[in-house]
Amino acid sequence: MAMMTGEEYLASLDDGRRVVAEGEDVKDLASHPQFATALKLVGEGYDRHHRPGPDASGPYFKIPRSPAELKDILELLLGWDMVTVTTSQGLLALLTAAARIRPASAEYARRIEDYFAHCRDNDLRCVQAITDAKGDRRVPPSGQDDPDVYTRIVERRPDGIVVRGAKLHISSAAVSHELVVMPTKNMKPGEEDWAVACAIPVNAPGVTIVNTSYAPREREADFPVSSRHNMPEGFVILDDVFVPHERVFLAGEIEHSATFAHSLGLWERLGGTAHLAEYGDTLVGLAQLIAEANGTERVSHIREKIAEMVIYATLVRGALEAAIANAEASPEGWYFPSELYTNAAKHYGAAEFSTMVRHLHDIGGGAIVTAPSISDLEHAEVGPFIRKYMRTKDGVDGEYRTRLFHAIRDFTADAYGGWQLVTMLQSGGGLYAQRLVARKHYPMDDAKALARKLAGLAGD
Repeated sequence: MAMMTGEEYLASLDDGRRVVAEGEDVKDLASHPQFATALKLVGEGYDRHHRPGPDASGPYFKIPRSPAELKDILELLLGWDMVTVTTSQGLLALLTAAARIRPASAEYARRIEDYFAHCRDNDLRCVQAITDAKGDRRVPPSGQDDPDVYTRIVERRPDGIVVRGAKLHISSAAVSHELVVMPTKNMKPGEEDWAVACAIPVNAPGVTIVNTSYAPREREADFPVSSRHNMPEGFVILDDVFVPHERVFLAGEIEHSATFAHSLGLWERLGGTAHLAEYGDTLVGLAQLIAEANGTERVSHIREKIAEMVIYATLVRGALEAAIANAEASPEGWYFPSELYTNAAKHYGAAEFSTMVRHLHDIGGGAIVTAPSISDLEHAEVGPFIRKYMRTKDGVDGEYRTRLFHAIRDFTADAYGGWQLVTMLQSGGGLYAQRLVARKHYPMDDAKALARKLAGLAGD
């Protein structure tokens, strides 16, 4: 097989998949406005990376074999579309799971490696389907009044399994090729049917993807960020989907049910931290620009807020570097980021992100959400008045300042900004999960030894 071009990627989506958007079945993704930007971004990525030859493959299929290679991948992914980023992180998460379960199940590990090769050789894009509907959160999967609220095996056949359930918050599922299904949590004895991990083509019979989007529907000039960068969000329904054995990576082994979620969490948190580092610098830049445009850059409390934002951006990037520098090798020679530093970095970056956004809003002022539209700015009669009153000083005309306000609103205070606030918290499993993993991998014995030494209890 060979790498696909953007045109070939678009053609590959015409495969009979069932996609629903805004209450209607979508027969042609390419012609539907909700998917236009996503398809353009992914298609351009295919064209940008395309190389001829049967053995060619994209850099998003590279397996890091040193901390330096891991750093290279992270730097590259900041320029990829979300689908390609998700593919890279998801497949590396699968390989991480393979390394961890290999001692107990070499067969599952082999299937994962074969699946990785299948995606690489066919230049496919895949998304990770992990979050279940969950029903009543107080009740475990086996105690729910509807057993399907956690994805489960409903039939075991000689040639495979049949699964049923739903997976929520699956970004870009409708414009990808594969769904990598995995348990959302650790399963206990009696919950073997819910301990299932497998790969399912998006066009498999029984798969339906219901989509929402934060993309602007109109006035694209007022949305300089989200009009150019958006992806559909998928609510994935699995209605008795057959999965052949070669695509099954876990089928009842509860002792490994959390392995996939932990592996995915590690890579999602690493990628999320990389984006948080970039976003931190972006927030600093927006804060400094709008302060200068407003003429308030020398006001003490604004200088202090920007200084705090600078420290935030620097610490997130420093923790990201630590996660890479302390990367650990698997027996196969694959390098995975440090669990401790990755989780600590993602937790800090996510927990403080909203505070940095609040500082930006405090610095910018109310015009972030009330600035006239670009269409109003271009109006023959009122446009000159808008330019007159939005201007502040030499070098800062009304249009410049208006456009800057729109960028801040779109990036932090409108549909895309709201999506980012929630996503920064929830991506990779949420703050509580990151605290648990960080505590688990923290060298507590070393810390206790230092404390005993300080207290004169070293020999106790």
